[in-house]
Amino acid sequence: MREIGHFIGGEHVAGTSGRVADVFNPATGEVEAQVTLASKAELDAAIENAKAAQPAWGATNPQKRARVMMKFVDLLHRDMDKLAEALSREHGKTLPDAKGDIIRGLEVAEFCIGAPHLLKGEFTEGAGPGIDMHSVRQPLGVVAGITPFNFPAMIPMWKFCPAVACGNAFILKPSERDPSVPIMLAELMLEAGLPAGVLNVVNGDKEAVDGILDHPDIMAVGFVGSTAIAEYVYSRGCAAGKRVQCFGGAKNHMLIMPDADMDQAVDALVGAGYGAAGERCMAVSVAVPVGEGTADKLMEKLTPRVENLKIAPYTAGNDADFGPLVTRDAYARVKGYVDKGVEEGATLAVDGRNFSMQGYENGFFIGACLFDNVTRDMTIYKEEIFGPVLSVVRAKTYEEGLDLAMSHEYGNGVAIFTRDGDTARDFAARINIGMVGVNVPIPVPLAYYTFGGWKRSGFGDLNQHGPDAFRFYTRTKTITSRWPSGIKEGAEFVIPTMN
Repeated sequence: MREIGHFIGGEHVAGTSGRVADVFNPATGEVEAQVTLASKAELDAAIENAKAAQPAWGATNPQKRARVMMKFVDLLHRDMDKLAEALSREHGKTLPDAKGDIIRGLEVAEFCIGAPHLLKGEFTEGAGPGIDMHSVRQPLGVVAGITPFNFPAMIPMWKFCPAVACGNAFILKPSERDPSVPIMLAELMLEAGLPAGVLNVVNGDKEAVDGILDHPDIMAVGFVGSTAIAEYVYSRGCAAGKRVQCFGGAKNHMLIMPDADMDQAVDALVGAGYGAAGERCMAVSVAVPVGEGTADKLMEKLTPRVENLKIAPYTAGNDADFGPLVTRDAYARVKGYVDKGVEEGATLAVDGRNFSMQGYENGFFIGACLFDNVTRDMTIYKEEIFGPVLSVVRAKTYEEGLDLAMSHEYGNGVAIFTRDGDTARDFAARINIGMVGVNVPIPVPLAYYTFGGWKRSGFGDLNQHGPDAFRFYTRTKTITSRWPSGIKEGAEFVIPTMN
């Protein structure tokens, strides 16, 4: 049995806690490895290691730090196939989707090559008589990231790339469900020239999470996961005096207006609703056709497309549309939601609950499911399912469709499909959701913008990647200087002004 430990101080470290978790191959249902779960003592040792390594790294000039990121990007390209295979084996997503996971993280690493510019402060000469003023951005010290199973490459890189580029040392606590790729990324960072100890990977469960949140030397924490845990991490981390950013669940709506290109809308729903088996926080899980005619036309075109989706293990290569869910518990949860939808009166137009694949009967596969006539009081509408389940909620008018998205507790992403510029502009201006797509079903911003939801999808003032990441992982120091020739004799008993 393959054992997965930790990566601390530039070395693989075996766990000593005596606690382990199984790592499955979701396609076969077989345990393919065991990952050790860190004790508080092991976590503390990793933090001490990072604390020792950070000062020298923080004092390294930004250009040299940027060169490490440049080399890291090269290594990601070199090892793309190797990383994607490892990711698919433990997560279950298709190889093309796994490569997309890596590339979206790689793009943030590319953005971080601009650290010398992004870390520049401001300067004012002659702010007062003989007085100059300037500001600098300085690293926080040791920071941490707690990342989810659904993007084991992308989200760790969204966290550690800007943090390290800013001069911090980083503790990464990835998901214990698919832990191999985060360690492989840390190995590549070391190969790229990052000093040992600046990036450490500590595998664990709630004990490690609480240890990170409570440790006085951790200055900031970033988290991605469910809303319930996001709230917990945010509250506990803030109470400990840390800077915290947390991103939680989602229920992303897509409005389809009567004038929309229906073929484009159906293509968008199929890809955004069922890609990665729906295990994306930006997946479209609610389609909102406006008008009965629009809804009927949508269902007529959408139903056969969903029925004919190809479900297969990642080894099928480009022939699979999506693969299994990540664990047996995830399968049971998603199936339970489908059962609940039927029980509450939604029309199950496509039922994937009985899907089975010859040779992979023990895998965590569930077929694509499509509900029609879903209402806002149903559980499948209110809660995040995180599986290949799309709900169609029929709206009589544009205002009703807009209200559906605006009234939902989650505010991660939203989209509208229309040919009308006035409608699109009104939608983008009024919607109370963090990321908006106009004829774009998954509006994940590129690396030089920031990613973050509103309402109960996001906690904290600063978002992931883009300029916000450099603000989150640094603090601003402002220096006011005056030299002897500009200093008047005598004591001053008032606050100095620039008068």
